[in-house]
Order: sequence, then structure tokens, then C-alpha cells
Amino acid sequence: MAQGGERRMLFDIRGRRKHVVRVVYAILALLMGASLFLVVGPFNIANVINTGNSISASEVSQEQAEKIEAKLRREPENPELLAALTRKRIAAGNSLTEANSATGFVSLLPEGRLELERAGVAWKRYLKEESSPTPSVASQMARAYFSLAENAPTLTEAGVQVKRAAEAQAQAAKGQPTLNALTTLAIYQYYAGDFAAGDKAAKQAEATASSKAQAKEAKKKMTEFRVRAKGFAKQLKESAKAEKEQGKEALKNPFGELGGGTSLGQ
Repeated sequence: MAQGGERRMLFDIRGRRKHVVRVVYAILALLMGASLFLVVGPFNIANVINTGNSISASEVSQEQAEKIEAKLRREPENPELLAALTRKRIAAGNSLTEANSATGFVSLLPEGRLELERAGVAWKRYLKEESSPTPSVASQMARAYFSLAENAPTLTEAGVQVKRAAEAQAQAAKGQPTLNALTTLAIYQYYAGDFAAGDKAAKQAEATASSKAQAKEAKKKMTEFRVRAKGFAKQLKESAKAEKEQGKEALKNPFGELGGGTSLGQ
């Protein structure tokens, strides 16, 4: 935020900044669609970043994480400890957020982002020791990666984090192939640009539906997300081109400029 001066407005569409705005609209379209998708229920925004948590809740999680890390120094390859550490770092990160009073958007504090990045480190260590990770841990990590994508400083990094979210969610869906897990996987894969994999997950989701009506609704929603993701992929491609021409400053991640982030998860 600018201090003592004029803030650069998000929707100032002069010059090449206009295509950054289009990316914002693409993401907001995804968000609005996701919030309405509770019948099939791939994710609920409130489950991703719990704004009711206080700083003290984060401190508790951080203290617990430090105790687990002390145990890991004695047992560095213990998968249960690594899974627990991943959970605690995610919990700490999700507690360190702030909401924009004007827009209602929630973003990670710098400390919260750091905690989720630490969770990612623990998750990678966990995967080295556990070939079949616990679905719930994988699902939480997928949501954490998506939150990191939304709070990334550049669109390039955001794209990387979305792909990581899709990879983690694939682990969750593999261990627990429910309608929720598979629809979430399809959405993440679409927005990661892997449309073939997203189509496969969407078909699998339809097959798990408890009724024809639910399968029909799932198919309809997945089709809508696929179309949005195609638009997002196009905007991301344009952003990459502009990044090469203008450098990183031209492509600041729009989530940060909203003054508050949004989060998607299961």
C-alpha cells in the first residue's frame, strides 16, 4: 500500500496493464463459480482460510510444529511426524491472514505465506518417505498451494503453485476418489492447463455421483470450469509474453493488488 501518496488503482487499464485486469476477472469468475458449486461441493472458501483464527492460534500451531521438528531431528524419516508437521504448518499459515474491510477478500500475511511454504517443504519430505500419502493431508496441501498461488508476487509463480496444487490433489483423489475430491482435482488440473487430465478426472467424478441428477450437475459445472480455464490459460499466455517484454514489474500478481486475497480449496 502506498504511503502518503496516490495508490495505483487495480483497474487502471492503461497500456499493457489491461491484460492483468483480464486475469483478475478470470480468477474472480472461477471464485464465484466455485462458491456456488456447493451442491457437488469441490471446495468451500471458508474451509481454506479460517479468518476466525487469531494470531494466538497460529502461535500454538507454530509451537507444535517446532516440537515435531525436534522429534524429526531424531527420526528424520518418520512419515507420521512429517505428515503432522505438514498439517501444523498449514494450520499456522491459514491463521495468519487479513481481510480487506472494503472488498471482503482475505489474503495471507507475509508470515502466513512463509508458514505455507514451510508446509510445502515438509510435504516434499513426507512424499519421499510415504508413497501413498494420507488423502486428508494431500487435500490440505493442495488447498495450501492454491492459496500460495493466489498470494504469489508474480503470475509466473502463481502458475507454478497451481500446478503443485493439482499434483497434491491428485494424491488426495487417488487415495479417496470421492465426488468432491475428483471435481476439485478436475478444476485444479484445468487451471493448471492440463485439460486432458482434467477431463479424465471430471468423467471419474460423474461416475461416482449418487444419482443421475447429481452426475448431470457435475458434468454441467465441470464444463463451465473448463471454459473458464481455457480463458484463463489464454490470459496467462499473454501475461507470459508481456513479462518477457516488460519484465516482472509489469506483471505483479493481481491478488496482492486487490488488497486481500481469495482462496479456493476443497
